[in-house]
Amino acid sequence: MAERQLRIGLPKGSLQEATIAMFIKAGFAMSVDERQYKPDFDDEELWGVLLRAQEMPTYVASGILDCGLTGLDWIRERGVEDNVIMVADLIYAKKGMRPFKWVLAVHENSDINGPQDLQGKRVATELVEVTQKYLADHGVQAQVEFSWGATEAKCPSLVDAIIEGTETGTTLAANNLRIVDVLFESTTQFIANPQAWEDSWKRQKIENITLLLQGALDAELKVGLKMNVAQQDLDAVIAVLPALKRPTVSPLANGDWVAVETIIDADLVRTLIPRLKAAGAEGIIEYPLNKVIV
Repeated sequence: MAERQLRIGLPKGSLQEATIAMFIKAGFAMSVDERQYKPDFDDEELWGVLLRAQEMPTYVASGILDCGLTGLDWIRERGVEDNVIMVADLIYAKKGMRPFKWVLAVHENSDINGPQDLQGKRVATELVEVTQKYLADHGVQAQVEFSWGATEAKCPSLVDAIIEGTETGTTLAANNLRIVDVLFESTTQFIANPQAWEDSWKRQKIENITLLLQGALDAELKVGLKMNVAQQDLDAVIAVLPALKRPTVSPLANGDWVAVETIIDADLVRTLIPRLKAAGAEGIIEYPLNKVIV
């Protein structure tokens, strides 16, 4: 066992699979025993536990855990924003690289068109504290009840409105609900206990993990490109190449040709490759990236 250990919490549930995949891509070999809720790392300096994201803020704020990953939504719901260090904003979700929105939704035939119409109404949500603050900020009094799940199915037969989290809005639409307001966007936050953050060894360990995780996330949105280009076509090819910096250009054995390598946004590939080919590039290779450290 290592002389020192960092106690880290990983979210169990909807974010679990995406989080574990991100750690592996960041370079941490790990396995998870679902019955023990304990991830095993190849790094002896890490001690991990799987917890519901809803619980994570409290354990980190209290110092039981040194750090952990959870949603901004649950940090606000637990009221600990001022009691934890917000180390990094890691934009990923269970279905893709995007924020998770908390919205006010009502049945498509409802006459509710915003928070001002909730006076005296019944609202179901998992974020009771956040919802009550939201209503108070709009000068509205309504009955807020905690929802244990299947919140979309409760409107309009059981409640007048819901405040629910969504990535795409698909489930809301499938239940004949429409969004009338967006409260806020929630992303995954890497948070630390303030005392752990003051410990120089733990802080450095947390910062190193953050660097690797952010690099893995940045790589999700980018790919590498390699190609061969005749010297006479080099300027034309470079002119159509977006890049983090200028591309790397290396001479080939044939002095009339060079190898060009660069990193681009993945969503540009389908339009960029034909343009590169037309500009004179040959032997174009696209490859995935594990990490991009900028």
